[in-house]
Amino acid sequence: MNFDELKKLLQSPENEQIEYKEAKAQYDVKKLMKYCVAFANEGGGKLVFGVNDQRKIIGTQAFKDTGAIKSKILDKLRILVDIVELQDGNKRIVVFNIPARPRGTALHFEGAYFMRSGEELVPMSPDQLQRIFEEGKPVFEFQRAIQNITADKVVSLLDVQSYFDLINIPLPKTQSAILDRLNREKLVIKDNAHYSITNLGAILFAKNLNDFEWLARKAVRLVVYDGNSKLQTIRDITGIKGYAVAFKSLIQYVMGQIPTHEVIEEALRKQVHQYPKLAIRELVANALIHQDFESRGNNVMIEIYDNRIEISNPGKPIITPDRFIDEYQSRNEKLADLMRRLHICEEKGSGIDKALIEIEADKLPALDIRVGETRTIVSMQARKSFDDMNKSERIQACYQHCCLKYVMGEMMTNQSFRERLGILNSKASIDAVSRTITTTLEKKMIRLNAPENSSKRYAKYIPYWS
Repeated sequence: MNFDELKKLLQSPENEQIEYKEAKAQYDVKKLMKYCVAFANEGGGKLVFGVNDQRKIIGTQAFKDTGAIKSKILDKLRILVDIVELQDGNKRIVVFNIPARPRGTALHFEGAYFMRSGEELVPMSPDQLQRIFEEGKPVFEFQRAIQNITADKVVSLLDVQSYFDLINIPLPKTQSAILDRLNREKLVIKDNAHYSITNLGAILFAKNLNDFEWLARKAVRLVVYDGNSKLQTIRDITGIKGYAVAFKSLIQYVMGQIPTHEVIEEALRKQVHQYPKLAIRELVANALIHQDFESRGNNVMIEIYDNRIEISNPGKPIITPDRFIDEYQSRNEKLADLMRRLHICEEKGSGIDKALIEIEADKLPALDIRVGETRTIVSMQARKSFDDMNKSERIQACYQHCCLKYVMGEMMTNQSFRERLGILNSKASIDAVSRTITTTLEKKMIRLNAPENSSKRYAKYIPYWS
């Protein structure tokens, strides 16, 4: 790194890969070790000494013997850190370039596995450590669900016809050609004269998931309740077929359990479901794709109450819930890729968008996304008026509408938010919407596109992360 590169670096605030330290005279070596561990565990980064929080160069006298501290880090942590010294006049800057940890290995210092949380160093959680230690294993999709079986047994366990129908190519005429295609798709693996069925093949195309002992617990479960609580159950059903085989019939069955109401369009009576089918389809597909398959004994659940439908999956999300609309990162990339090619789910990042478009078109409340200790729950509520929404529901509706507008290349306005809510142009309604927008601004969930414009009437808003 040269001084020009340093000046470019200083344009960036502190983030996951950069942290600045003043350290005018000295810096604790043990704390340096902890920071090296934390940076390495989080993918590597730069620790810059002689720069304050405002990214101004103030100079440092710490670590004058960079060769000695480099050797000490290598001895204690077994990582090779590149250290660069730079001068700005009489001000000395020291940059530690910390590499990422080896795959499947978490670094520790004196027995503690550190990570950063804001400006603090904290121990990594057991779940985070487990995910790191499991990195060296084959990805879930390509692990073997069942091994050393014959070609006939493969065809008896998997619904191969459904695969070829969904991928939209003719079923080959010979068994060997069928298995060759499944092998190329990594649904099966050829082991000399025998075959293994992968988790990917079983979870998507099993005729009966009970034939695959561990995966049987990953079948989708549907529960319908009488009322708004779990006190009385009307029906409780767990599927047995693979996701791809059963997906279409699953969505049809779910729609059959959802209340309907009657509307009149062009003088004709019509039954309309309480929730849009496309939104349910996308939310169920997302739950299947983003679940944590390593979470034992948990499955994707669809729970239908009188006033809401909850779709949940095992595991915590990889990205924060407030970025579901604009970002995409799947825990199970191979599963997601194949499900897209089978036309079960949408292209990357567009599933939640499509669900929100349908929800807003039906004037339903915002999606309620909750992250528990072991599950991620997305709740779609029945229609309610703006007056009946609580403060949190109003703010979420505002934030999600702003995000949706942004990813569609538009911007939220007071008018667009009122239209999304189906609110008439009465003064009381306009004032209520304005107060909600103001509150959402104060919570820093959205911001003005042009802060210099003082007119609220013509103001345009964008998400905080844009």
